Amino acid sequence: MNRLFLSLIILLASFTHALSQSYNQEKTALTNFLVRMYENAPFDGVKAVEDYDNAYLMSVVKLDKEKYKSDSALNRVAQVKAMSQASRFFNGSNITEDMIIRTTEKADGTSDTEIIENIREHSVGYVKQLEHLTNFQAKDGQQVFIFITPLNSNK
Repeated sequence: MNRLFLSLIILLASFTHALSQSYNQEKTALTNFLVRMYENAPFDGVKAVEDYDNAYLMSVVKLDKEKYKSDSALNRVAQVKAMSQASRFFNGSNITEDMIIRTTEKADGTSDTEIIENIREHSVGYVKQLEHLTNFQAKDGQQVFIFITPLNSNK
């Protein structure tokens, strides 16, 4: 009876260990793929990416590490920016633009022209389910954060 019980425990432990390795290996492979993709063509914002079985929304945030007093502040700003980018992707945004052209005449008969352009973006929504996949230092010294969330796949 003890041998059967011990064998059952060992079997369950090895099965659980095998599943956790598979998950970590898949996550590591996805992380390496996305980092290589970023390094090949750097960008800031969101992009939909696909692997063999899943589709993901990838949100990339670049921040200057020197502007933040602590790592926790840097991580929080990256997380909030990533959620904002994902919200704009899923929920859309309303962009308005105003252009003001101001011309002033000088005493000598010439004129100066000043162009003021105001662009405003308004987005409503919240995306909470982003997972922090990795962060690393880019070639330009800035810190790059990659967040992902699965997209609904209709395969």
